[in-house]
Amino acid sequence: MKKIRFPHSYVLIFYVIVFVTILTYILPAGSFERSVDKETGITYVVANSYEGLDRNPVNPFEMFEGILEGMLDAADVIFFVLIVGGAFGIIQKTGALNIFLGHVARLNQRRGKFLIILIMVVFSLFGTFFGTAEEALPLYPIFISVALALGYDSFTGVAMILLGTGAGFAAGILNPFTTGVAQILAELPLFSGYQFRILAYVLLLVPTIYYVLRYVKRIEKHPETSLTYEGDQFRNKQLNFDEIPKLENKHIRVLIVMIFSMLFLIYIVSFWEYSTTRMAAVFIMMGILSGIVAKLDSSMIASEFIKGSSNIVYGALIIGLARGISVIMENGNILDSLIFYLTSGIEGFGKIGVGVSMFFVQSFINVFITSGSGQAAAVIPIMKSIGDLTDLSRQTVVLAYQFGDGFSNIISPTSGYFMAALAIGRINWKKWAKWVLPLFLYWSAAGAFLIVLSILIHLGPY
Repeated sequence: MKKIRFPHSYVLIFYVIVFVTILTYILPAGSFERSVDKETGITYVVANSYEGLDRNPVNPFEMFEGILEGMLDAADVIFFVLIVGGAFGIIQKTGALNIFLGHVARLNQRRGKFLIILIMVVFSLFGTFFGTAEEALPLYPIFISVALALGYDSFTGVAMILLGTGAGFAAGILNPFTTGVAQILAELPLFSGYQFRILAYVLLLVPTIYYVLRYVKRIEKHPETSLTYEGDQFRNKQLNFDEIPKLENKHIRVLIVMIFSMLFLIYIVSFWEYSTTRMAAVFIMMGILSGIVAKLDSSMIASEFIKGSSNIVYGALIIGLARGISVIMENGNILDSLIFYLTSGIEGFGKIGVGVSMFFVQSFINVFITSGSGQAAAVIPIMKSIGDLTDLSRQTVVLAYQFGDGFSNIISPTSGYFMAALAIGRINWKKWAKWVLPLFLYWSAAGAFLIVLSILIHLGPY
């Protein structure tokens, strides 16, 4: 059977851009009135204010102009993402995280189940605070070896990192690449509503840890039931913990800088006035200070910042490209028409129906647009307006996007880093999908519950 290959994300988005350009010749033009809340500065769509306009079709040249306009319109988000990527490039160069995790494994090597719990918690914290996903790929071989040395299998090694980071990433307490970008686009205070996302973090992570431990308990009793049993027979199961580099004072200083940076971020979110530049400044400071305390020279710090930013360029540029979709629809006066027809079609759903539907639609979109930041740029301009017209808080809209983007990353065959993790562990996707499906269904049910809860309590602010 011929393998199905999906086009590159950039190609898919370009197809959408061409499609919406054609729509400007077909859909009736129109617009809603908008009002600005004087206290918050947020612009809201005014219900029952839609009026038809003369058509303003976008020609091919204007379509390409719209792409650049989207880049410029999303410039603050793009640079925010690049700065975060650069800061973590410096931190990666110090080696503090890798060495710290290696020593966590070494100190708990005789307490297998406790070590699994500890590793999953640590990786989930990286996912929820730093948006760690692809960045963890170099660590998979280490923790596969740890799992084998403990008497488990390579499947366990992959699961504890992939599902740990996945649960944290999806909960997104302070995830700059999903929660942060979506809230900027939704005009919300950056990382606001984090208390509710802490609840989401617990509801996702605790059952996930139990799910992995249940698998481990099974293969302890019956090793032949391991999903990687045959392949593991040819792996080197010896792990020399003495080969892990020493955790030096400079590494400890980097970890302290990271901890205090996260605490400072929480303090800003809780007690200071919202500012994207203020948040970006914290990440710049964290990166530079990490380099200084690790005794990297200034040229090395600059070089690693550039490398870290370059690693995130794919996601940063896709934000601007995706933003071009809504810019072209705005220029062609069909964005509000699309919102009008969509809201007219779901009027009978009620707020709960709309919120949950947003979540499932976003899960479907994630199969095709695998960049979380890019998805936010593509869908939030539409979703936030639908939320305004159906009386959904913008926090709930962001939550629906966040869960839809995050959950399918543990099962979707189009997710690049997910498939790379399986490849490192030599795990067949069908075996993984069959095993993880019950957990994915639980996550989906928990996500739907949390969205309903957010609607019932009118999660705010705004």
